[in-house]
Parts: sequence; structure tokens; C-alpha cells
Amino acid sequence: MRELGSAGAPDAETRQRIREEIAGRLAEAEAPPKRRGHTVANLAAAAVALFLALGGLTLLLSKDALPGDPLYGIKRAGESAALGLTFDEKDKANKHLEFATNRVGELDELTRQASTTEAYFTGLADFESELRAGVSRLTAVVTDEGGQTRLTELRTWARQQSDRLGLQIERAPAEARDKFTAARTLLEKVQARTTDLGSRLVCYTITTGSSDELGAVPAAGDCVRDPGSPDAVVPPSTVPGPSSAPAGSPTPTRTPTAVPPSSGVDTDGPTGPLTPPTGGTPPPVPTPPTTKPNPPLPVPTTVTPPPPLLSIPPLIPGLPPIVIG
Repeated sequence: MRELGSAGAPDAETRQRIREEIAGRLAEAEAPPKRRGHTVANLAAAAVALFLALGGLTLLLSKDALPGDPLYGIKRAGESAALGLTFDEKDKANKHLEFATNRVGELDELTRQASTTEAYFTGLADFESELRAGVSRLTAVVTDEGGQTRLTELRTWARQQSDRLGLQIERAPAEARDKFTAARTLLEKVQARTTDLGSRLVCYTITTGSSDELGAVPAAGDCVRDPGSPDAVVPPSTVPGPSSAPAGSPTPTRTPTAVPPSSGVDTDGPTGPLTPPTGGTPPPVPTPPTTKPNPPLPVPTTVTPPPPLLSIPPLIPGLPPIVIG
């Protein structure tokens, strides 16, 4: 057995082959953790994509959500994201007013469904928040760039939303009617603000430099007109031309000048013979005095002496001299 054991021992080549085989298997044993890390990354990317897809679907489903619904918060978050992606101040103001209009429509839907008072409070609070933000941004743009038309549109919009809220008060719960009245009062302040600010756009001093919940406060006092303002309108001239007369004015008539009887000249009467009155003697026709025209004055005659003669000797011998004059 002792001899058989020594005879069955592997040689050096066999040992090397066994060592390499064991090293290869150890290398394969270390590979699975790397593959598992790659798989985790793939799963994370898939989870993010699924989250985004579900978020987009949830945002789409929340489009018709009303105040008090579970998806209403997601709807408001989507509106905030839309504002964050808007960089122009005028566009931001318009979006705020658009969202405020949506709140009025949602309140109208709440009155149809007989919702809770808390839902009305949420909708009215969000409406006032969007209204203040939109009016503040829009009045700032108008103060810097001018825009009487924008103020007129804002005033019309505020009046329309006030009328819509007025129709909803009777159907709203009694606890929420004071909130409706406060929202309508705020809309009346918006209308007054647009009127006051519009009257100052042509002045050097438009605002007082201070702000309130609706933005810039219009200045008061005398208005010194700024001819360089984009809203300044120069009235047309009302001074008539030299050959025009104002409409409706009487046509000037010529008043005949009285001529004394002794002059024998009728300055404004007809030039032909007068028609004698019936049953009387025709008056004598006066003869205009004859005037002798003055003889024309003699025209003085000026005699200009002729220029002297100039003689230039010939330039080439044999030719006659050159005479000028």
C-alpha cells in the first residue's frame, strides 16, 4: 500500500493543470456579483420609467379633478410645473389668470355636485392666490412697457368672473357665501386698479413706488403728460384752415353801404337801368363821373458805351493782327 500510494501521486504537470482549473473556477465565482449590480441598475431604470409613465397617466387623470378630490393636489402640482417652465413675465401672468379661470369653473361644478364646504374653501383660496399673482405680474409688465389694451382686457375678464361667482352664491353652502363675497370684492378692486392705472400710463409718474396684494399702486395727484409714453395719444388739431369754415356756421352776407343822395353813385346796386315802379316816373339814371387817365411816365434810357477795341500782334509772321471788339 505504501508503494502503491507513492506510485499514484500526480506529477508536476498534472498539479499545474489542477491549479489552473481551480483558479478558473474561482474567477467564475467572482463574476455573479458584477452581473447582479448591472441587473440592479437595469431594474432601477425600469422603475424610474414606470414611475414617469404612471406620473404622466396620473397627471392626465387629474385634469378634471375638483377641489377636495384625491388627485386635485397632483393637478395643482402640474400647474406649478407649467409655470416653472414659463420664462416670459407676460406669459406667466396669463397662465395665472388662466388657472384662476379654471378655479371658477371648478367652483361651478362643485355647486352642481353639492360638495362639502371645505372643498369650496380650497377652491376659493386657490382662486384668490392665482388672481393676485396674475394681476401683480400683468400690472408690472404694463407699467414697464405700457399697454392700455391689456388693462382693458383684464378689467373685462374680472367683471366676467365676478358675474360667474355671483350666479354661484345662491347654490353654495351658507358657510361659504362670505368667501364668495370676499372673492367678488377682490375682483372689484382689480377693476378699480386697472382703471386708475390706465389713467396714469400717459403721465411721467405712474405709480407711487409701493405695492400691495394686487401689485403696483397707482400714483395720485396731478398728471404731467409724458409725450414719449407708448400710450400717449396726441389729439388732432381743431384749428380750421384759412379757407375752411366751421360746419353749421351761417354764410357771411354782404351788408350794402348806404350812399348819400348827393353822391349820385350806387356802389352795390345793379349796373343796368332800374325798373321804374308801376304808376310813377322812373328815376333818372346817374351817370358815373369820367376820369382822365394819367399819361404814362417816360422810361429813362441808358446809353452804354461800346467796349474798346483790342489789337493783338500776329503770333506768326505773315499773318494779320487779331482784333477783339
